[in-house]
Amino acid sequence: MPPFSPAYLLHKLLGNERWRRLHVKASLWAAVGVVVVLLLGSWIIVPCEESAPRATITSFPLALWWSVETATTVGYGDLYPVTPAGRVVAVVVMLVGIAMFSIVTASLATWFVGSAARRARRVAHAVEHAEVRGRTDADQELAALHARFDRLERLITHEGGPGARPSPGPGAGR
Repeated sequence: MPPFSPAYLLHKLLGNERWRRLHVKASLWAAVGVVVVLLLGSWIIVPCEESAPRATITSFPLALWWSVETATTVGYGDLYPVTPAGRVVAVVVMLVGIAMFSIVTASLATWFVGSAARRARRVAHAVEHAEVRGRTDADQELAALHARFDRLERLITHEGGPGARPSPGPGAGR
């Protein structure tokens, strides 16, 4: 495959680790499914509606516009099915449109939550590392203080032991 062909680019894009995640696949399939349903719905509704009295959906371009505004739940009211078969098609297009937006919304929420969870794990790891480092530093400081106190005790005990000269009292040498 040439490096800039659509098939090559699609393979590179979908072969990426991020695209292998379930919520991304679901969004991708939902988008493909909605396009298929929009095209099929537009193609099916024209024969159902074009010969009906008061029909507003009489051509494929009008049907395509109607299916897009129906799937997105905009529904301007300019185009609408008047036959029972057309209304069944409309229900399918509406349900698929609502489902598609729900899947995309859920995928975005999953992405945001996953991103926040990854940041929280990094922060927790950094806090844990800082805590371990802080404990190590505190243990070293405590050991150093103990060593100092031990030296001071030895000095005091050695100087204040038997045969040691008493230290001059207050006011001595004035």
